[in-house]
Amino acid sequence: MSGDGAPEITPVNAPGLRVAVVAGTWHTEIAEGLLAGALRYLEKTSATVTVLRVPGSFELPLACQRVLEGGADAVVALGVIIRGGTPHFEYVASAATDGLSRVALDSGKPVGFGVLTVDDEQQGLDRAGLEGSVEDKGAEAADAAVRLALSLRELSGS
Repeated sequence: MSGDGAPEITPVNAPGLRVAVVAGTWHTEIAEGLLAGALRYLEKTSATVTVLRVPGSFELPLACQRVLEGGADAVVALGVIIRGGTPHFEYVASAATDGLSRVALDSGKPVGFGVLTVDDEQQGLDRAGLEGSVEDKGAEAADAAVRLALSLRELSGS
């Protein structure tokens, strides 16, 4: 499993940090699991959290860019892309990944990457943080965004 070697997630204290969670709505059960995991984690950090729903993973980069421009210190991008029988999977996965990387670099702010790119629904369910899941990628993405935001804050001395 890809999660082998992952660090243990322990919420950090982040009062005053403004975190936006931008979540796609495709593949509802998996998407809702990712969102719930991110929110469970963020609740324990004392950060101020807002949630924005978007249609799918392709829309994540623009929405993340806007919430960061609007004052968020970090964003958690959540989506689900399941491989099908056409090249659509590759195009959407590439656009979402490249777009989110660009948003992070252009804004200088953290983008927690919680976009699942899986071969089938079961792989998504295994990573969605649901009862019976072996991983919680929503919480992992939230943890990455918060930790990097705090590290960047420390580097800048603010």
